[in-house]
Amino acid sequence: MVGRILTAGIDARELRLEVRFLQRAPDLLQEAASASELFEALARDSFSLVVLGSLPDLPLAPTIQKIREGAGSRRVSILAMVSEADAPDTEGVVLEAGANAALRRPLDRFVLESWVSKLVDVPNRVRARIPVHVQVVGSRHRGESEHFYGLSRNLSVHGMLLASPVRIEAEDLDLEIDLPESDGRVRVLGRVARQAPEVGWPYFGYGIEFLYLPEPAQRVIDRLVRREAPQEPPRSLWTANAIHSTLRKDDWIYELSDPARTDCGFLVEIRRASREDWRAGRGSPYYVVADRTAASALAAARGFVFRHG
Repeated sequence: MVGRILTAGIDARELRLEVRFLQRAPDLLQEAASASELFEALARDSFSLVVLGSLPDLPLAPTIQKIREGAGSRRVSILAMVSEADAPDTEGVVLEAGANAALRRPLDRFVLESWVSKLVDVPNRVRARIPVHVQVVGSRHRGESEHFYGLSRNLSVHGMLLASPVRIEAEDLDLEIDLPESDGRVRVLGRVARQAPEVGWPYFGYGIEFLYLPEPAQRVIDRLVRREAPQEPPRSLWTANAIHSTLRKDDWIYELSDPARTDCGFLVEIRRASREDWRAGRGSPYYVVADRTAASALAAARGFVFRHG
């Protein structure tokens, strides 16, 4: 079933005329005249997508930020409509604030319909995912860029929520995922579908849509989803007192977190900073190592630092 859509700052009739499935189901669309009405509607009802234009009582970017800060609305998809007269960097500003996509007028109806159809389904896909905390290595697809080491927060056959230590500018990514029960990493072609502000600092969060998922990887993910395991750690890996040990290699200082228990064993997070910039507990995310026992996970983390650091 298609989720409900809330509009604010645009004429809902315009959206209905441009999007075919809304012509057939006009009751899916609700309209708010101002930001205050928008927040009241989000507090009262459940929506899959919010389509925003210029509002009389609050600028667009702060409106998006406030939606993302709400416990009941932070996962809703947001499509921002930018006017032709807005500054050239307006799309970037609203995306940074937490919008899934920004379209500038005049609108291409086929592009608009494609984005509305995709974003209506994002919350349903997120709910279908399960918490999986594994290592992800990524790079720009068909481009020259360094690899980055990230973490998955949840996973489904459609995509994943990625926590990255670096900002991702590319849209299409080559990803290697360490899936449980698979022989090493599986390679996946993914696309950045949205920024995910629910992923906390110091990570940058991105919703990744899988464009190509090999059949072996599909089978493994299917098994994980069916039995709803493994589970994400019950606490954050990294807290003020979570540093287990510190290593130095060349010009870098590495910190290893205390092992965190999961259903599949133990995780140890590695953070690092340059010798000049290092302050205890202030390193940047680098990698996560998993193993069956706390001791073996720590040993694997030390081995990773000495091999790849």
